[in-house]
This record gives sequence, C-alpha cells and structure tokens, in this order.
Amino acid sequence: MNLSRRTAVIAGVFFLLTEVGAIVGVVLYDPILNAADYIAGAGADGSILLGLLFELLLVIAAVGTAVTLYPILKRQNEGLALAFVAARVLEAAIILVGTFSLLTIVTLRQQFAGATDADLGTLSTISSSLVVLRDWTYLFGPNFALGAASLLLASLMYSSRLVPRPIAVLGLAGGTLISLSAIAVMLGLYGQFSTLGLVVALPVFAWELSLAVWLITKGFRPVSILTTPAARLDIAAAQPGLQ
Repeated sequence: MNLSRRTAVIAGVFFLLTEVGAIVGVVLYDPILNAADYIAGAGADGSILLGLLFELLLVIAAVGTAVTLYPILKRQNEGLALAFVAARVLEAAIILVGTFSLLTIVTLRQQFAGATDADLGTLSTISSSLVVLRDWTYLFGPNFALGAASLLLASLMYSSRLVPRPIAVLGLAGGTLISLSAIAVMLGLYGQFSTLGLVVALPVFAWELSLAVWLITKGFRPVSILTTPAARLDIAAAQPGLQ
C-alpha cells in the first residue's frame, strides 16, 4: 500500500509538471512563433531558451507519467497499459521535433547576426518553415497523441475504478474532443489557437489537473489494487458507494 501511495503521488506530480511545462513554455517562446521576422531582429533568445527548457520538462514529465503508472495499470490490462506508454512516448518524441526546430532558429539567428539582406531573406524563409514544422508537431503531439493517451488511461481508470469514475469520464470526453479537434484543425475547419480550439482543449486540461490532484491527495482506491477484477465487481455490487 505504501508503494502504491508513493506511485500515485509521483504520477500526480508528473501530471502537474506536464501542465506547467506546456503553459510556461508556450508563454516564454511565444515571440519566436508570432514575430514577423524573429531571425532578423534583436531577438529574445534568453526567454526562448528558457521556454524550451520548460518544454523539455514537459517531455520528461509526459514519459514519467506513463513509466510511473505502468506497474499499476498492467494489473488491470497489460495491453492497454503498454499502449498508453507507447502513446505518451510518441507524444514526447513529436514534441521534441518541434523543440529542435525552434532551437535551430535561435542558433541560426546567433550564427548569422549581421548577415546581408540576401542572406536574411533566405534565413527568414528557413525560419518560417521551421515554425510551420513546430506548429504541426504541436498539433500531432500535445493534441492527437495526447488525446489517444488520455483515452487509453481514462478507459483503464474507468474499468478498474482506480480513481472515481467521474474523473475517468472527464478523461474519456477530453481525450475524444482533443483528438477530434486535431483532425478538424488539420482539415482547416478552424485554427488550432482559435477560441473554439482553445475551448475544446479545456476538458483534457481539466482531466489531467483533476487526476493529478486526486492522485496526490487521495491516491489509488485500495479495492482496485488489492483485488482481482472479478472480486472488484462483487465488492462494487455489494457496496454501491465504490462506483
């Protein structure tokens, strides 16, 4: 029980770190995404690099959630637990591609400071291409892959009752919405950072936040850890409060 409690707390902290890394990172490196010609200007490399460090924190924490939870989740369904780990690793790998693209822009700006107008035109084209690459990685990483991981984890949490089912239902809804939203953005129905795009992302944010808080403060439900699936059904039938 002590080991399971510690695992829950560590996983909860990792989930919180994913939110911190994602939000702070985007805020700090926003200039490189929205500046008309960042690579030719004075730049804000310190802020950009700090933001990318927070994005690396996001990558580490995302993988950490999967690795930490796997020993618990595989008792419920080893195949789905492994799929969850794979989805989070895929998400982290895609995010890293976007991170490297922004790091490349910073490096080019520093190396070619004082370049001629002709060179700056070429560098600006390269910079714009790298920003576009980063935008696509953000769509497929923290949106589509995150949605798939959320669906896998929430389904395991729902069937096992490791956490209250309302939290798991929020994860099922959030994962579905963010995945469908990624497809809608890819088809050009609306922008990723439009009002609708941000609203659709709120349920998956609420899911990860509520899951993190529950794991840190309450941990896993003991009946889900100490009994077999068949025994859990018998206990749940006898004690409706465990639903």
